[in-house]
Amino acid sequence: MKKQFAVIGLGRFGGSICRALSQQGMEVLAIDLDEDRVNEFASIATHAVIADTTDETVLKNLGIRNFDHVIVAIGDNLQASILTTLMLKELGVKHITVKAQNDYHEKVLNKIGADKVVHPERDMGLRIAHNIVSNSVLDYLELSDEHSIVELMANSKMGGKTLAELDVRAKYGANIVAIKQGEDIIVSPMASQQINKGDILIVIGSDKDINRLERHILDTE
Repeated sequence: MKKQFAVIGLGRFGGSICRALSQQGMEVLAIDLDEDRVNEFASIATHAVIADTTDETVLKNLGIRNFDHVIVAIGDNLQASILTTLMLKELGVKHITVKAQNDYHEKVLNKIGADKVVHPERDMGLRIAHNIVSNSVLDYLELSDEHSIVELMANSKMGGKTLAELDVRAKYGANIVAIKQGEDIIVSPMASQQINKGDILIVIGSDKDINRLERHILDTE
């Protein structure tokens, strides 16, 4: 059975989520106050409606509590974002993801029960910064304030060595959880797995440990 999603706010962030979910064949209800935006997504989403989600009666009439996941992607109106999230929670929506504008907004959203709070602009800024600073970092995802997952490209210093020989976990505290070799992806690789120059290593660990790994192995030829 297809999951049902509702996306509230059809700006750049909400619109991209709506498109991506629709392309994956999910049932999506697109909601916005702006008629032009709603019309734009009428042919993309399963349903698209003009609605004020700060009105509890409107949310009830939309049957919002029956959706598996509601994404609140309201732009600059913090009050509308907070009120909508609060009412979704009170109506018993199973899972609520909310876009935060700043740290204060995030604190409020967490206090009123948002299941997940995202900072798309900040997170993208972090990813771009990591890519710019290091030639080895191909992608970056922050898991928490202190832990991340990164994609690192193996250089000639690592090429020809096995995971056991590199002993990354013992030396640096980080874990190589997968390896991309061309079109192949090796998940939970064995200690005997050989690394080739150009392989993509999926590494998880604390930012401090990942930085040490990158500095001592990847940035030196």
